[in-house]
Amino acid sequence: MSQIQDYAKEVQAWVTEMTGFLEKNRLTEQHVLEQLNRLSQLSYQLQKDDATKEEMTKVEKEVTLAFREINDLMNRNTRSRIDQSVPIGKHTLPPLPYPYNALEPAISEEIMRLHHDKHHQSYVDGLNKAELMMKRARETNDYSLLKHWEREAAFHGSGHYLHTLFWEGMSPKGGGQPKGALLKQIEKDFSNFASFKKQFSEAAKQVEGVGWALLVWVPRTRRLEVLQSERHMNLTQWDTIPILVLDVWEHAYYLQYKNNRAAYVDQWWNIVNWPQTENRFMEAKKLVWKPY
Repeated sequence: MSQIQDYAKEVQAWVTEMTGFLEKNRLTEQHVLEQLNRLSQLSYQLQKDDATKEEMTKVEKEVTLAFREINDLMNRNTRSRIDQSVPIGKHTLPPLPYPYNALEPAISEEIMRLHHDKHHQSYVDGLNKAELMMKRARETNDYSLLKHWEREAAFHGSGHYLHTLFWEGMSPKGGGQPKGALLKQIEKDFSNFASFKKQFSEAAKQVEGVGWALLVWVPRTRRLEVLQSERHMNLTQWDTIPILVLDVWEHAYYLQYKNNRAAYVDQWWNIVNWPQTENRFMEAKKLVWKPY
Protein backbone atom coordinates (compact mmCIF):
# COMPACT_ATOMS: atom_id res chain seq x y z
CA MET A 1 0.00 0.00 0.00
CA SER A 2 1.34 3.45 -0.98
CA GLN A 3 2.00 6.37 1.33
CA ILE A 4 -0.95 8.21 -0.24
CA GLN A 5 -3.33 5.35 0.51
CA ASP A 6 -2.05 5.05 4.08
CA TYR A 7 -2.69 8.76 4.58
CA ALA A 8 -6.16 8.47 3.07
CA LYS A 9 -7.09 5.73 5.55
CA GLU A 10 -5.82 7.83 8.45
CA VAL A 11 -7.97 10.73 7.29
CA GLN A 12 -10.99 8.45 6.91
CA ALA A 13 -10.53 7.17 10.46
CA TRP A 14 -10.16 10.75 11.78
CA VAL A 15 -13.36 11.86 10.02
CA THR A 16 -15.28 8.93 11.50
CA GLU A 17 -13.93 9.63 14.98
CA MET A 18 -14.59 13.36 14.71
CA THR A 19 -18.13 12.93 13.40
CA GLY A 20 -18.97 10.61 16.28
CA PHE A 21 -17.41 13.02 18.76
CA LEU A 22 -19.45 15.97 17.48
CA GLU A 23 -22.71 14.00 17.45
CA LYS A 24 -22.09 12.61 20.94
CA ASN A 25 -21.59 16.12 22.29
CA ARG A 26 -24.44 17.62 20.24
CA LEU A 27 -22.11 19.93 18.33
CA THR A 28 -23.87 19.41 15.04
CA GLU A 29 -23.71 22.58 12.97
CA GLN A 30 -24.72 21.58 9.47
CA HIS A 31 -21.85 23.21 7.57
CA VAL A 32 -19.28 21.42 9.76
CA LEU A 33 -20.90 18.04 9.22
CA GLU A 34 -21.10 18.73 5.48
CA GLN A 35 -17.39 19.60 5.44
CA LEU A 36 -16.55 16.33 7.19
CA ASN A 37 -18.73 14.43 4.73
CA ARG A 38 -16.93 16.10 1.81
CA LEU A 39 -13.60 15.22 3.38
CA SER A 40 -14.73 11.62 3.78
CA GLN A 41 -15.55 11.42 0.08
CA LEU A 42 -12.22 12.94 -0.91
CA SER A 43 -10.27 10.54 1.31
CA TYR A 44 -12.19 7.61 -0.17
CA GLN A 45 -11.18 8.71 -3.67
CA LEU A 46 -7.61 9.07 -2.46
CA GLN A 47 -7.48 5.36 -1.60
CA LYS A 48 -7.61 4.39 -5.27
CA ASP A 49 -4.43 3.10 -6.92
CA ASP A 50 -4.21 5.99 -9.37
CA ALA A 51 -4.43 8.73 -6.70
CA THR A 52 -1.90 11.54 -7.16
CA LYS A 53 0.12 13.74 -4.82
CA GLU A 54 -1.88 16.72 -6.06
CA GLU A 55 -5.04 15.05 -4.80
CA MET A 56 -3.32 14.31 -1.50
CA THR A 57 -2.38 17.98 -1.15
CA LYS A 58 -6.02 18.92 -1.71
CA VAL A 59 -7.11 16.57 1.06
CA GLU A 60 -4.45 17.98 3.41
CA LYS A 61 -5.86 21.47 2.88
CA GLU A 62 -9.38 20.20 3.57
CA VAL A 63 -8.19 18.56 6.80
CA THR A 64 -6.70 21.87 7.96
CA LEU A 65 -9.93 23.71 7.17
CA ALA A 66 -12.04 21.08 8.93
CA PHE A 67 -9.82 21.20 12.01
CA ARG A 68 -10.19 25.00 12.18
CA GLU A 69 -13.96 24.83 11.76
CA ILE A 70 -14.27 22.23 14.53
CA ASN A 71 -12.03 24.24 16.83
CA ASP A 72 -14.10 27.39 16.20
CA LEU A 73 -17.30 25.44 16.86
CA MET A 74 -16.00 24.18 20.18
CA ASN A 75 -14.81 27.66 21.19
CA ARG A 76 -18.25 29.10 20.43
CA ASN A 77 -19.87 26.37 22.48
CA THR A 78 -17.53 27.10 25.40
CA ARG A 79 -18.23 30.83 25.29
CA SER A 80 -21.99 30.21 25.26
CA ARG A 81 -21.69 28.23 28.51
CA ILE A 82 -19.45 30.62 30.45
CA ASP A 83 -22.26 32.63 32.07
CA GLN A 84 -24.33 29.58 32.97
CA SER A 85 -24.44 28.29 36.54
CA VAL A 86 -24.53 24.60 37.45
CA PRO A 87 -27.54 23.58 39.57
CA ILE A 88 -26.90 21.40 42.62
CA GLY A 89 -26.16 17.83 41.53
CA LYS A 90 -26.16 18.69 37.81
CA HIS A 91 -22.49 18.63 36.87
CA THR A 92 -21.78 17.06 33.49
CA LEU A 93 -18.79 15.44 31.84
CA PRO A 94 -17.12 18.00 29.52
CA PRO A 95 -16.39 16.79 25.99
CA LEU A 96 -12.81 16.22 25.01
CA PRO A 97 -11.62 19.09 22.76
CA TYR A 98 -10.11 16.56 20.33
CA PRO A 99 -10.62 12.92 19.23
CA TYR A 100 -9.55 10.13 21.60
CA ASN A 101 -6.55 9.23 19.45
CA ALA A 102 -5.40 12.80 18.85
CA LEU A 103 -2.71 12.80 21.54
CA GLU A 104 -0.94 9.69 20.29
CA PRO A 105 1.85 8.68 20.63
CA ALA A 106 2.16 10.62 23.92
CA ILE A 107 -1.11 9.22 25.31
CA SER A 108 -2.85 6.27 23.68
CA GLU A 109 -6.44 6.19 22.50
CA GLU A 110 -7.21 3.34 24.92
CA ILE A 111 -6.07 5.40 27.90
CA MET A 112 -7.99 8.48 26.77
CA ARG A 113 -11.24 6.53 26.41
CA LEU A 114 -10.96 4.93 29.83
CA HIS A 115 -9.63 8.04 31.54
CA HIS A 116 -12.25 10.43 30.18
CA ASP A 117 -15.33 8.24 29.83
CA LYS A 118 -14.90 6.11 32.97
CA HIS A 119 -12.63 7.79 35.52
CA HIS A 120 -13.65 11.40 34.93
CA GLN A 121 -17.31 10.39 34.72
CA SER A 122 -17.02 8.72 38.12
CA TYR A 123 -15.84 12.02 39.63
CA VAL A 124 -18.78 13.86 38.07
CA ASP A 125 -21.20 11.26 39.44
CA GLY A 126 -19.58 11.32 42.88
CA LEU A 127 -19.72 15.11 43.09
CA ASN A 128 -23.38 15.19 42.05
CA LYS A 129 -24.32 12.60 44.66
CA ALA A 130 -22.41 14.43 47.41
CA GLU A 131 -24.08 17.74 46.56
CA LEU A 132 -27.55 16.18 46.57
CA MET A 133 -26.94 14.43 49.88
CA MET A 134 -25.79 17.69 51.50
CA LYS A 135 -28.86 19.40 50.10
CA ARG A 136 -30.99 16.68 51.70
CA ALA A 137 -29.18 17.25 55.01
CA ARG A 138 -30.17 20.92 54.90
CA GLU A 139 -33.77 20.08 54.04
CA THR A 140 -34.14 17.47 56.81
CA ASN A 141 -31.86 19.18 59.33
CA ASP A 142 -30.03 15.84 59.65
CA TYR A 143 -26.28 16.45 59.53
CA SER A 144 -25.19 13.12 61.00
CA LEU A 145 -23.36 12.10 57.79
CA LEU A 146 -22.15 15.56 56.82
CA LYS A 147 -18.45 14.78 57.39
CA HIS A 148 -18.67 11.87 54.96
CA TRP A 149 -20.39 13.86 52.22
CA GLU A 150 -18.08 16.85 52.65
CA ARG A 151 -15.13 14.52 52.10
CA GLU A 152 -16.82 12.99 49.06
CA ALA A 153 -17.43 16.46 47.62
CA ALA A 154 -13.80 17.42 48.20
CA PHE A 155 -12.44 14.30 46.52
CA HIS A 156 -14.82 14.05 43.57
CA GLY A 157 -15.17 17.79 43.07
CA SER A 158 -11.42 18.32 42.95
CA GLY A 159 -11.11 15.33 40.61
CA HIS A 160 -13.75 16.73 38.27
CA TYR A 161 -12.29 20.25 38.13
CA LEU A 162 -8.67 19.11 37.74
CA HIS A 163 -9.53 16.68 34.94
CA THR A 164 -11.43 19.42 33.11
CA LEU A 165 -8.26 21.55 33.23
CA PHE A 166 -6.14 18.56 32.25
CA TRP A 167 -8.02 17.96 28.98
CA GLU A 168 -7.96 21.66 28.09
CA GLY A 169 -4.23 21.87 28.81
CA MET A 170 -3.32 19.41 26.05
CA SER A 171 -3.49 19.58 22.27
CA PRO A 172 -2.43 17.41 19.33
CA LYS A 173 -0.61 20.51 18.07
CA GLY A 174 0.97 21.23 21.43
CA GLY A 175 4.52 21.15 22.71
CA GLY A 176 7.39 23.59 22.49
CA GLN A 177 7.28 26.43 24.99
CA PRO A 178 4.96 29.34 25.77
CA LYS A 179 5.25 32.80 24.33
CA GLY A 180 4.33 36.29 25.35
CA ALA A 181 3.33 37.25 28.89
CA LEU A 182 3.37 33.71 30.25
CA LEU A 183 6.92 33.05 29.11
CA LYS A 184 8.06 36.37 30.60
CA GLN A 185 6.45 35.49 33.92
CA ILE A 186 8.04 32.02 33.93
CA GLU A 187 11.44 33.56 33.25
CA LYS A 188 10.88 36.07 36.05
CA ASP A 189 9.79 33.48 38.62
CA PHE A 190 11.98 30.49 37.64
CA SER A 191 14.97 32.22 35.97
CA ASN A 192 14.29 30.48 32.63
CA PHE A 193 11.92 28.04 30.96
CA ALA A 194 14.31 25.08 31.29
CA SER A 195 14.48 25.59 35.06
CA PHE A 196 10.68 25.71 35.33
CA LYS A 197 10.28 22.60 33.16
CA LYS A 198 12.77 20.69 35.29
CA GLN A 199 11.04 21.62 38.55
CA PHE A 200 7.57 20.82 37.21
CA SER A 201 8.76 17.46 35.82
CA GLU A 202 10.42 16.50 39.11
CA ALA A 203 7.33 17.53 41.06
CA ALA A 204 5.23 15.25 38.86
CA LYS A 205 7.65 12.33 39.05
CA GLN A 206 8.01 12.62 42.82
CA VAL A 207 4.34 12.78 43.80
CA GLU A 208 4.01 10.16 46.52
CA GLY A 209 1.38 7.61 45.55
CA VAL A 210 -1.17 9.26 43.27
CA GLY A 211 -1.88 12.91 42.53
CA TRP A 212 -1.00 15.90 40.38
CA ALA A 213 1.65 18.44 39.49
CA LEU A 214 0.32 21.97 39.09
CA LEU A 215 1.54 25.31 37.79
CA VAL A 216 -0.47 27.89 39.71
CA TRP A 217 -0.82 31.65 39.84
CA VAL A 218 -0.73 33.04 43.38
CA PRO A 219 -2.74 36.31 43.56
CA ARG A 220 -1.32 37.09 47.00
CA THR A 221 2.32 37.08 45.86
CA ARG A 222 1.74 37.85 42.14
CA ARG A 223 4.00 34.90 41.26
CA LEU A 224 3.82 31.54 39.55
CA GLU A 225 4.49 28.47 41.69
CA VAL A 226 4.85 24.73 41.06
CA LEU A 227 2.84 22.61 43.50
CA GLN A 228 2.04 18.96 44.10
CA SER A 229 -1.27 17.52 45.20
CA GLU A 230 -1.73 14.02 46.54
CA ARG A 231 -4.97 12.36 45.48
CA HIS A 232 -6.83 15.43 44.16
CA MET A 233 -6.86 17.76 47.13
CA ASN A 234 -4.22 16.90 49.74
CA LEU A 235 -0.89 18.57 50.56
CA THR A 236 -1.27 21.60 48.32
CA GLN A 237 -1.97 25.35 48.81
CA TRP A 238 -5.18 27.31 49.11
CA ASP A 239 -5.88 30.66 47.45
CA THR A 240 -4.04 29.75 44.26
CA ILE A 241 -5.30 29.36 40.68
CA PRO A 242 -4.16 26.32 38.67
CA ILE A 243 -3.28 27.21 35.08
CA LEU A 244 -1.60 23.96 33.96
CA VAL A 245 -2.00 20.52 35.56
CA LEU A 246 -0.60 17.04 34.98
CA ASP A 247 -2.38 13.92 36.22
CA VAL A 248 0.03 11.32 37.61
CA TRP A 249 -2.53 8.86 38.92
CA GLU A 250 -1.64 5.42 37.50
CA HIS A 251 -4.82 5.30 35.40
CA ALA A 252 -3.38 8.25 33.41
CA TYR A 253 -0.43 6.25 32.07
CA TYR A 254 -0.12 2.65 33.31
CA LEU A 255 -1.69 0.89 30.30
CA GLN A 256 0.93 2.48 28.06
CA TYR A 257 3.96 3.20 30.25
CA LYS A 258 3.52 0.54 32.97
CA ASN A 259 5.34 1.79 36.08
CA ASN A 260 7.55 4.23 34.15
CA ARG A 261 5.92 7.46 35.27
CA ALA A 262 9.02 9.44 34.29
CA ALA A 263 8.68 8.46 30.61
CA TYR A 264 5.02 9.53 30.65
CA VAL A 265 5.91 12.91 32.17
CA ASP A 266 8.67 13.49 29.60
CA GLN A 267 6.33 12.67 26.69
CA TRP A 268 3.56 14.87 28.06
CA TRP A 269 5.53 18.03 27.29
CA ASN A 270 5.02 17.29 23.57
CA ILE A 271 1.26 17.89 23.87
CA VAL A 272 1.04 20.84 26.27
CA ASN A 273 -1.43 23.44 24.97
CA TRP A 274 0.50 26.63 25.66
CA PRO A 275 -1.97 29.07 24.02
CA GLN A 276 -4.76 27.77 26.28
CA THR A 277 -2.46 27.92 29.30
CA GLU A 278 -1.53 31.52 28.53
CA ASN A 279 -5.22 32.44 28.17
CA ARG A 280 -5.90 31.01 31.59
CA PHE A 281 -2.87 32.82 33.02
CA MET A 282 -4.06 36.16 31.64
CA GLU A 283 -7.49 35.65 33.21
CA ALA A 284 -5.97 34.59 36.54
CA LYS A 285 -3.81 37.73 36.68
CA LYS A 286 -6.93 39.89 36.77
CA LEU A 287 -7.57 38.76 40.35
CA VAL A 288 -5.58 40.98 42.71
CA TRP A 289 -5.17 40.45 46.44
CA LYS A 290 -3.27 42.61 48.93
CA PRO A 291 0.24 41.11 49.25
CA TYR A 292 1.35 39.57 52.55
